[in-house]
Amino acid sequence: MKALLLESPKNLKCVEIDSPGSPGPGEALVRVHRVGVCGTDISGYLGKMPFFSYPRIPGHELGVEVLAIGEGVTQVKPGDHCSVEPYINDPNSYASRRGHPNCCENLQVLGVHRDGGLRPEFILPARKLHPSISLTFDQLAIVETLAIGCHAVNRAAPLGDESVLIIGAGPIGLSTLEFVKLTGAKTIVLDVNEHRLDFCRRVMGVKHTVKNSEHVEKDLRDLTDGHLPDVVIDATGNSASMSNAFGLIAPGGRIVFVGITTEEVHFKHALFHKPEGTLLCSRNALPGDFRRIIGLIEEGMIDTKPWITHRAAFDDLPGLFPSFTKAETGVIKAIVEVN
Repeated sequence: MKALLLESPKNLKCVEIDSPGSPGPGEALVRVHRVGVCGTDISGYLGKMPFFSYPRIPGHELGVEVLAIGEGVTQVKPGDHCSVEPYINDPNSYASRRGHPNCCENLQVLGVHRDGGLRPEFILPARKLHPSISLTFDQLAIVETLAIGCHAVNRAAPLGDESVLIIGAGPIGLSTLEFVKLTGAKTIVLDVNEHRLDFCRRVMGVKHTVKNSEHVEKDLRDLTDGHLPDVVIDATGNSASMSNAFGLIAPGGRIVFVGITTEEVHFKHALFHKPEGTLLCSRNALPGDFRRIIGLIEEGMIDTKPWITHRAAFDDLPGLFPSFTKAETGVIKAIVEVN
């Protein structure tokens, strides 16, 4: 069976692996139809992802079909089309028992800590499958990206009369945008890339965008009646951007870091203490986020069509992947078709 293996940074190649066999108790064998390429995959490819280990079969944004189930599995059946919750936690860990399986001490993320979905078939815990009777495999593969944004916005808990600044208009920033819009809060998107800001205005319906500059604080105050945003969500994974975020919140404001950096983040305590700021981090997502998102897409509350800007056949991905790392190619979400 073919698989795509990231042997080391910038070295993605096609290899032959063994077939997965039959699922054991509590497990399911799935056929992979679609794999989304996300920022974690790109960071892993470039060698910039702190949690990534090599060699690794990437792929954690998955649209799959259940082929077989093991003993005791009741939540899915053969033939079901599912999104995959790729965070493999220990249900008995302290974090999991406390309702935080997304940051379990023994967490292994598919495609990061253990092999993921860039292969035709594999076995995983059936409890990590979320079925839908109507979503396409494309849509199912996008659910995980949206779940990252859903969880981040839940952490911030913006109210309808507040303003939210999203820093970074890449896929993770756009995923937070979907859920900020659902709250009714005033939404502002900040980025250094004018093409991405244009996409936000033209395709995602964002009224307020700001290009990052030395005048960014004034530009934000002009949009928020003289104060700064109540919530700042930094989705860049850039330490300089994350450090600057501490000076961009209104009194009582909250910052949510959803992007990850390997570098230090710095701030002057008085700057953040003065508005009585709150700092939150958002890691992965929760099972309920997946179920909520599938329902929102089924109900037409979230339109996934604008997300997919590029496609790749499984065999072509090693040659195409370097282009997905470059902002100038206009990639928002690339989908790999595993046929």
